[in-house]
Amino acid sequence: MMEVEEPILNMIKAYILYTGADGHSHFKEGFVTNDLITDVRHLHFKETAAKASYDWHTAPRTQYVITLKGSLEFTTSLGKTFILQTGEVLIATDTTGKGHKWKLIGTDPWLRAYVAFEENEPINFQEHL
Repeated sequence: MMEVEEPILNMIKAYILYTGADGHSHFKEGFVTNDLITDVRHLHFKETAAKASYDWHTAPRTQYVITLKGSLEFTTSLGKTFILQTGEVLIATDTTGKGHKWKLIGTDPWLRAYVAFEENEPINFQEHL
């Protein structure tokens, strides 16, 4: 008997950071879809020590930030916050405007992979409805 794969309703949890018409950063919660991404500009890895923080900044480019280890709190320019955890993806698209900041929470360092896209590549994000 052949096994039938159950449909995947949600993929990996993700948050998208974007710049609104008001110039402030905003976020939406959702997931990364399983569509193929073919035009990746580059991939690199980074580690930041526990308890670190990074003050106000914009994303340098549209990119995925895949958290391999660690938890951190992101704050938008309007003071809204969300917690990014191990295994989750931040889709940073707020390349203009007032930006965001983050701080590590807990005792783990932040291990992550940055995946930068070509300019017109779809970002494969689906908002939770």
